[in-house]
Amino acid sequence: VQLQASGGGLVQAGGSLRLSCTASRRTGSNNGMGWFRQAPGKEREFVASIDWRGAGSNYASSVAGRFTISREYAKSTVYLQMNNLKPEDTAVYYCAMPRSSTSTSRLEYYRYWGQGTQVTVSS
Repeated sequence: VQLQASGGGLVQAGGSLRLSCTASRRTGSNNGMGWFRQAPGKEREFVASIDWRGAGSNYASSVAGRFTISREYAKSTVYLQMNNLKPEDTAVYYCAMPRSSTSTSRLEYYRYWGQGTQVTVSS
């Protein structure tokens, strides 16, 4: 499975971006999906995840209420809508697919990773 992330860019604080992550083939329909991010000099951290049905999701406390994760099965795509962006959201964002069907924040449960897309929020 290959995951292709896109949608990053430069935005001012308070602005919005929507990230997309598309699987290389129609797979992962029974898998959860997640987004992580990594800022320079920091460890990769959990952002959001969604279960295989799209019914359950989890968010890091730092993004809850501002970010929304969703998925579109017909396009094998997962989205991360990011609103009210802050400078501290600046990072490379990675999509990933875990081995399980559930929504999980545990980095070690993720088996496949996309290449990352840069998000930069200016103050």
